[in-house]
Amino acid sequence: YYFYLCGVVIFRWVLLIVLLCVSARAVDRSNFKTCEQSAFCKRQKELKPGQSPYRALLDTLELSDSRITLQLINDNNKVRLLLELYRLQGNMTRVKINELKPLKPRYEVPDVLISDPFTETLSVVSQDENSLVLSLGGKDQRLIVSAQPFRLDIVEGPQVLVSLNSRGLLAFEHLRARKDTKSELEQVTEQENVEQRTDEDGQIKEEEDKPGMWEETFKSHTDSKPNGPSSISLDFSLPGVEHVYGIPEHADTLKLKNTDGSDPYRLYNLDVFQYELHNPMALYGAVPVLISHSTDRTMGIFWLNAAETWVDISSNTAGKVRVISSEAPQTDVRWISESGIIDVFIMLGPKPADVFTQYASLTGTQSFPPLTALAYHQCRWNYNDQEDVKSVDQGFDEHDIPYDFIWLDIEHADGKRYFTWDPSKFPQPKEMLQGLMDKRRKLVAIVDPHIRVDSGYKIHNEILSKNFYVKNKDGGDYEGWCWPGNSGYPDFTNPEMRAWWASKFAYEQYEGSMENQYVWNDMNEPSVFNGPEVTMHKDALHGGWEHRDVHNLYGLYVQKATADGLVERSGGVERPFVLTRAFFAGSQRYGAVWTGDNAAEWGHLKISIPMCLSLGLAGISFCGADVGGFFKHPSAELLVRWYQAGAYQPFFRAHAHIDTPRREPWLFGPENTALIREAIRQRYALLPYWYQLFYNAHRTGYPVMRPLWVEYPDDVATFSIEDEYLIGKDLLVHPVTDEGATAVTAYLPGKGEVWYDVHTFQKHDGEQSLYIPVTMSSIPVFQRGGSIICRKDRVRRSSSCMENDPYTLYAALNSQGSAEGELYIDDFHTFNFEKAKQFVHRHLSFSANTLSSRNLAPDSQFSTASWIEKIVIIGGSQPSSATLKNADGTESALEFEFDSTLAVLTLRKPGVNAAADWTVILR
Repeated sequence: YYFYLCGVVIFRWVLLIVLLCVSARAVDRSNFKTCEQSAFCKRQKELKPGQSPYRALLDTLELSDSRITLQLINDNNKVRLLLELYRLQGNMTRVKINELKPLKPRYEVPDVLISDPFTETLSVVSQDENSLVLSLGGKDQRLIVSAQPFRLDIVEGPQVLVSLNSRGLLAFEHLRARKDTKSELEQVTEQENVEQRTDEDGQIKEEEDKPGMWEETFKSHTDSKPNGPSSISLDFSLPGVEHVYGIPEHADTLKLKNTDGSDPYRLYNLDVFQYELHNPMALYGAVPVLISHSTDRTMGIFWLNAAETWVDISSNTAGKVRVISSEAPQTDVRWISESGIIDVFIMLGPKPADVFTQYASLTGTQSFPPLTALAYHQCRWNYNDQEDVKSVDQGFDEHDIPYDFIWLDIEHADGKRYFTWDPSKFPQPKEMLQGLMDKRRKLVAIVDPHIRVDSGYKIHNEILSKNFYVKNKDGGDYEGWCWPGNSGYPDFTNPEMRAWWASKFAYEQYEGSMENQYVWNDMNEPSVFNGPEVTMHKDALHGGWEHRDVHNLYGLYVQKATADGLVERSGGVERPFVLTRAFFAGSQRYGAVWTGDNAAEWGHLKISIPMCLSLGLAGISFCGADVGGFFKHPSAELLVRWYQAGAYQPFFRAHAHIDTPRREPWLFGPENTALIREAIRQRYALLPYWYQLFYNAHRTGYPVMRPLWVEYPDDVATFSIEDEYLIGKDLLVHPVTDEGATAVTAYLPGKGEVWYDVHTFQKHDGEQSLYIPVTMSSIPVFQRGGSIICRKDRVRRSSSCMENDPYTLYAALNSQGSAEGELYIDDFHTFNFEKAKQFVHRHLSFSANTLSSRNLAPDSQFSTASWIEKIVIIGGSQPSSATLKNADGTESALEFEFDSTLAVLTLRKPGVNAAADWTVILR
């Protein structure tokens, strides 16, 4: 490490020592808070169930076309809250709770919802002195408000779907003036609130001040808490539910664990070096979305709050073997946030696809990446200079391994001044980029959101002059240590700041950049090496709001501003590609994420699967893990197995720490080079399928990489499976993730279904656990019977070189002898598919010995040079003839061959354009 600390030599060496210590060992958990060490979490956890002080004042009911409001009162301190209830289109209910008359406004999260959700009319069905029944529309859905104690129940007929405050853990710390520092205005305002809060007998039971309410110290850092206690909490009960998922990011199991007796899951974006596995510690991103699933129903809870949040999970069946029991399963979930308001969306499903659609209608869908972003990425901290980049690029060609992107980390910039190039290492960046462009390849350069404080640095000077930095609690520019040394942090919550940041990606502003250069935002939690928990002080200021209110939003705003910049630099034509480490609900709209600083260990390879599955369930499909592990040096076996797994995950990038030995794919011997080459080539052959899935994810919100239960919601055997997964609905992947493995056991779901090994075409029945012997070349992947998958089997050195190449269709027949699939084609990089409806979308179907291609988008206009080169029908029978019938009625005989051992029919050279209508008839 080398840090430029403006001549303050002692600071430089202290920072150097700290960072060397951090990188040399696993995470130091003492640097990060437990619930017991987080004052608001500790206070909230001290509350006992069944003692709710809140009562609904039904006589305050107000009904409008879009919502119902009524007041709640805390009978202890007489503080009144305002409850708002909304019935939303698409079978959702929104519940908002805020102070009726707060001392000052409380933070409500902006910019995450894509628009104000469309509402539907709520109507009163019945009311008495202790309850209110509202209609939620069809299927006899009702929302029941119980007055004392306050409780909400959503029911469908006789079934309770979800209950709020059924355990009495609603808690809303009202804003108040500190007793020993009240200003005259605050005394007047508080007196007005006291008068409003006083009940008939004039009694008010005020809370006693507890440690950490007005000031909190963790290690050497003190949080001044000028607004005092402001935390919120609400519990949800899910009858009939044993399995809940989501709330990424955690290095833990897919199914969320019971947290009774341990720390809750924490959602607080943090820079955690070499994180531990299987614990609820916070990591780099936070998506406050939880999904419940049972054979009866799938539902979701979206807790829209950007402050530090803890989530407690309690299940009455945790750790029990339930053979015969009268106790119905139930899972209770409690959300605790440090500030803000309660704003929660209950997504009532009932099917998994419905929940994905509901959540997408709120926060948007996965951005549709350019095709090249779905290919293979080669990264390292750091490629040394232009010659190193050129050498690595040539190495891929020499070893016949395709790749699309090479990446540059922080050392490429001049003194870690982002938007610049090191003049000695990268003196001619455009020459380097042009060399890559000539091979139809691309580059990613890192741009982090900490800015070196340096009067000679243009970016810093502009931010300073525009007053765009985050402020400290005293109103000065907030500064902290990060890679460049002393750094300022732009206030990305400010839309003017974001617009300025986006403008810096213009080619004339970002000198040396070209259209084949894309961007990576790291350290955007934000990471502050000398800050509390390696992040920003909570009492730092973003305009009128404290950092505690907006913390988990910061990374989303950085990625948004960067993505906007890449779009703007192309005049709104080109789709961007931006990778982020920190994220929040809605980040899916702006690009890809990765699982952060993992390690070259088998456990980290295993955990990449549930981590990405959890992200997909929470709307972020474009996920991957550093292939090979960021820290440490992988064995050849681990590296090969990680490439084989990564080739079948959405974001496919190898990355490594600066202190690790070089690990380009050809450095582990010819045999391992061949195995890695084959894994990467399999990825490239399947790019048409990946691209189609991302198009559908962009349209629907459906995850690309899916747990098995998403497609088999009634099969209880799938509910906890996390060592295999589906890509779309038609490919099942079971990576080999154990050292020295000679076999794996894969569960093939679906009673009456069939699955085919994609490598051997061997047929297997569904609803069975299949023992699969494996060698180092094995990647267990199965295609679902009843599907048609499009591939490009002519693999070239980059995906862009393959754009006009022909397709091969793989039709795997089900037990009824039929199959269907899709083919999607556009220009692979612009927004023209959306703006000008320039794309091809075909429906492919095989039934009654007839294969046909039908246009799914007759109003779209796009031509492609690609054609259908080959058709492989798996699980069929031998025909006597095969005839191609074109759209104009002309017919021609097709050559074919049939493998009777595998029941595979291969039709050669149909030669028909991929965008055309056509039919193949087998007789």
